[in-house]
Amino acid sequence: MELASYSDYAVRLVNSEEPGRGKDTLTSVESVRALFGGNASAARRATDADVTRFRSVRTRLRSVFEAADSGEETLAVDLLNSLLLEFPVSPQISGHDYRDDEGNPLWHMHLADHPSNATAGYAAIAAMGLAMHLTEYGVDRLGLCEASPCRNAYLDTSTNRSRRYCSDRCATRANVAAYRARKRLEADRSASTGRSAENSQGSNPGR
Repeated sequence: MELASYSDYAVRLVNSEEPGRGKDTLTSVESVRALFGGNASAARRATDADVTRFRSVRTRLRSVFEAADSGEETLAVDLLNSLLLEFPVSPQISGHDYRDDEGNPLWHMHLADHPSNATAGYAAIAAMGLAMHLTEYGVDRLGLCEASPCRNAYLDTSTNRSRRYCSDRCATRANVAAYRARKRLEADRSASTGRSAENSQGSNPGR
């Protein structure tokens, strides 16, 4: 697994809950295991006890995104550093799953997974991935979707730092809502102008 993909662990965990919609999919050991994606060996270590532990880590990761989204860079870094200290990782060089045309290993950095439980392993990967994204792209590249009530977390990798929504669906919904709001405002202004004109004519009956 390439290091860049580790940051997705943080996003997946944070977005397992949608507070604005009152939704939480992190309710069972099966939902915990699903967060690991293709890392089946790590997922198998998950137990019922990890549900509560995962929720605790999720709250702390969301706080990192909330601080970054609010422009509180130092706070975001401090919160992330506390996770890194609590859930350290062991980097190692790996060549598994990646081969060149001649079958030789394509060496790359990998985070060794030797945690005491599933939560510790996931939290270590998520925190390190988020830290690498933050230091490479900047704290302002950690965001929360602006499409109310979504507020899902996302990682902005756009060239011009322009991302504001977690998905195309939310972007479309927000644009439609903004368009309808503009149309209502234009209609209200038009109606107000019409009433003003009628009142003006009514106050000058001789004209």
